[in-house]
Amino acid sequence: MSQDVTHQPDRGCFVIPVDNGDEVLLEYRSGAGALDFYHTFVPESARGKGLAEKVVQAGFAFARSRGLRVIPTCSYIGTYLRKHPEDQDLIK
Repeated sequence: MSQDVTHQPDRGCFVIPVDNGDEVLLEYRSGAGALDFYHTFVPESARGKGLAEKVVQAGFAFARSRGLRVIPTCSYIGTYLRKHPEDQDLIK
């Protein structure tokens, strides 16, 4: 299982490949200087390993590097921000 995050803008997501062809996903919609992080998904076999945090962290790093804001539609983003208040400044 690789833990490298890849950005797949054509699919509108950040991805970590896991076993059996499954993927950890952070899906987003982009527009008007912001990314709407609307869905995270971790396959059952990959849960409890910090992969949701890792994929969301990559999404925030990307947004910051591009001067974009984040719309936290996905409920997991609130959980992430409690652990990472340093990214709170990107919230729109």
